[in-house]
Amino acid sequence: MDEEKNGVWRWKQSLLLLLVLIIRSTLVSGKQLSSAATAMTATEADHQALKAVKLEFVDPRGVLSSWNTTRAAVCSTWAGIKCLNGRVIAVQLPWKGLEGQISDRIGLLRGLRYLSLHDNALTGPIPPALGRLPQLRGLYPFNNRLSGLIPPIFSNCLNLQILDLSTNHLTGIVPPTLGNCSRLYKLNLSCNKIVGNIPDELGNLLKLRFLDLSNNEISGDFAENLSKLSSLQMLNLRNNNLDGLIPPSIGKLGNLAVLDLSNNTFKGQIPVSLVSIRNLSAFDVSYNDLSGAVPSVLAARYNLSSFIGNDHLCGYSSSTTCPSQEPQNLPSSPSRGEEEVRRHRGRNLRTRDIILIAAGGALLVVLLITCWVLLCCLVGRNAVMEARKEKRRGGGGGGEVESGGEVGGKLVHFDGPLVFAADDLLCASAEIMGKSAYGTAYRATMEDCNQVAVKRLREKMTKARKEFEIEVAQLGRIRHPNVLPLRAYYIGPKGEKLLVYDYMPRGSLASFLHARGLETSIPWPTRMAIALGIARGLSHLHGDENLVHGNLTSSNVLVDEQSSPMIADVGLSRLMTPDAVSTSTSGSAGYRAPELAKMKDAGTKSDVYSLGVIMLELLTGKSPREVCDGLDLELPQWVASIVKEEWTNEVFDVELMRDAPDIGEELLNVLKLALHCVDPTPEARPHAIDVLQKLEELKLESICDEAYRG
Repeated sequence: MDEEKNGVWRWKQSLLLLLVLIIRSTLVSGKQLSSAATAMTATEADHQALKAVKLEFVDPRGVLSSWNTTRAAVCSTWAGIKCLNGRVIAVQLPWKGLEGQISDRIGLLRGLRYLSLHDNALTGPIPPALGRLPQLRGLYPFNNRLSGLIPPIFSNCLNLQILDLSTNHLTGIVPPTLGNCSRLYKLNLSCNKIVGNIPDELGNLLKLRFLDLSNNEISGDFAENLSKLSSLQMLNLRNNNLDGLIPPSIGKLGNLAVLDLSNNTFKGQIPVSLVSIRNLSAFDVSYNDLSGAVPSVLAARYNLSSFIGNDHLCGYSSSTTCPSQEPQNLPSSPSRGEEEVRRHRGRNLRTRDIILIAAGGALLVVLLITCWVLLCCLVGRNAVMEARKEKRRGGGGGGEVESGGEVGGKLVHFDGPLVFAADDLLCASAEIMGKSAYGTAYRATMEDCNQVAVKRLREKMTKARKEFEIEVAQLGRIRHPNVLPLRAYYIGPKGEKLLVYDYMPRGSLASFLHARGLETSIPWPTRMAIALGIARGLSHLHGDENLVHGNLTSSNVLVDEQSSPMIADVGLSRLMTPDAVSTSTSGSAGYRAPELAKMKDAGTKSDVYSLGVIMLELLTGKSPREVCDGLDLELPQWVASIVKEEWTNEVFDVELMRDAPDIGEELLNVLKLALHCVDPTPEARPHAIDVLQKLEELKLESICDEAYRG
C-alpha cells in the first residue's frame, strides 16, 4: 500500500513538474529569440561607440571594468548592455556612482532604444545626438547634475515614449520640437531651472498621460492646448511663475487623476468645469491669487490644504464662508407722522435719558477701543503667519523655532506645507491611530480643519532634552520622496515630547494590501512600483543618511494618493534611551531577521530582511503571520516550502496569475530576489542599493521585452 501511495505521489510530482515546465516555457517563449540574439557579436560601430562613451565617464566603483573585453563579449558580459541582432538596444547603468559626462558619441548607437543613467553624478550637457536616435523609446538621465539646454532637435523622435530629465540643473525653455514626439506618454522635466512659456506644441502629444513641469521657473499663461490632451492622467505644474486664468477647458481632461497647480500666481475663479472630472483624486491650487467661491463639489471632495494661501478664495471651510450674494433691504424713508413723533420725543428728553445716553456712549467708546486692540493683535498675528507662508513659498528650509504660546513649551518647525502654533496643536481634536513600543500615534485635526499625524513619545523612554534636540534636528532634515518627513516637534513644559508628520489618509501598506474589499484589485505594476519606492527610501537611509530603520514593516510604510510608498517611523531609536532601544528594536513578528534573536542592535542587513518580507507580501498577497495549511508559519518559511515542492506558481496572488503570460518571468525574478533578501545568513543578503539596482533592471527589462513583443 505504501509503495502504491509513493507511486501515485511520484506520478503527481512528475505531472506537476511537467506543468510547471510548460508554464515557464510559455512565459519565456517571447524572449527566446531575444536571448538568442543577445548572444550575437556586437557590430564594430557599436563597440567603438561604447568605448568612446566609457572614456568620458568617471567610474569610481569600477562597474565598467567588463567594458575592457573584446567585441564578442559586448552583448554577453558587458555590464548594463542588451543587444538585439548584434545592435545595442539598451544601456542600463542606474545607481552606479558614475561621474563625468555623457559622450556625444552615444549617438552612434543607431539601434539604441533605452538609455538609463539615472541616479548618478553626471555633469555637463545632454548630447544633442540623443535627440536624433530614430529608435529611442526611453531616456532616463534623471537625478544627476546635468546642465545646459534641453536639446531642441527632437525632430526625429517618433518612437520616443518616455523622457525623464527631472532633478538636474537644466536651463532654457521647453523645446517646442517635443511636440513632434507623437508617441510620448510620459514627460518629466521637474526640478530644473527651466524658464519661458509652456509651448503650445505640447498640445500635439495626444498620447501623453504624465506631464510634470513642477519646480521650475516657467511663466506665462496656462497653455490652452494642454486641454486637448484627453489621455492625460497626471498634470503637475506646481512651484512655477504661471499666471493668468485657469481655463474652463481643462474640464475636458476626463482621465485626469492628479492636478497640481499650487504655488503659482493664477488669478480669477476656479472653473466649475473641474467638477466634471470624476477620476480626479488629487487636486491642489493652494498659494495662488485665486478669488471667488470654491465650487461646493470640490470643497466637499478635497482637503482644506488644496485651497489655502488664496486670500480672496472662500467657501472651502467653515472659517472661509463666502459673503451672501443677496442684496440687503435698504431702510425705507420715514413717513411725515413718524418724523413728527421723533422730533417730539427729542424735545422731551429727561435728565435720566441724557445720563443713560452718556453712559451708553462711554461704554461704546470702551468697546471700540477694545475691538481696536484685538484687531491690532489679530493683524499682527496674521502678519507673522503670512511671513511664514512667504518664507515657505520662497523655498526657505531649516528649523523655525516658536514659543509654546499660552501653553508654554517649545515648538520647532521644519519645512512643510502647514504653519501652526503650539496652542493650535495642543487644542486639536485627536483620534488614536495606533500604539507602538515608543509611543502612541494620533490623527490631529486643528481648528482650521488641517490634519497632521502626531506621535506622542513615552516620556520615560526618551533621551534627555539637549541630546534629544540634537538628534531630532538631524531627523528633521531628512527629505526623500519615499521617506515620511518630520515636519515639527514639540517639547512641553513638563517634558512631554510630540513629533508631527504629514497625515496620510490612505493609511499603511498593510491595510492597502490586506484590508481591501474583494472588488478592489492591485495590479502588478502598482505593486512593483511600491517595492521600488521602498527600496529607494531604504537605500537613501542606509547610504546617504547612515541610518538603520530597525522596525521596517508594511504597517510602517504609508501609501499616498498615487499609491507611492513612504517609510515612516524613521530614526525613532535615536531619540530613545539605550535601555528602551534594546527592548524595542528586535523587530516586529513576521519581519524580524533571525539574527535579532541573539543581537540587540538591528543593522542594515536586518532591514533588508524586512524589505524581503514586504516584497513577499506584494507577491503573495498574504500577511507575514497568516496561517498557511493549518500551520502558523512565517511568510518566508511558507514561500520557501512551496518553492521547494515545485509549486512555485501557487505562491503568487491569484490576482497576479491572471496576467501570468505577460508578467510571469518578472514575477519569478522578483520572487528570487525577495528570497535572497530573507536568507537566514545576514552576510548572504544583498545591500539595499543592490536590491534597488536589481529591481530597476527588472523593470527596465520588462519594458524592453514589452517593446520587443509589440
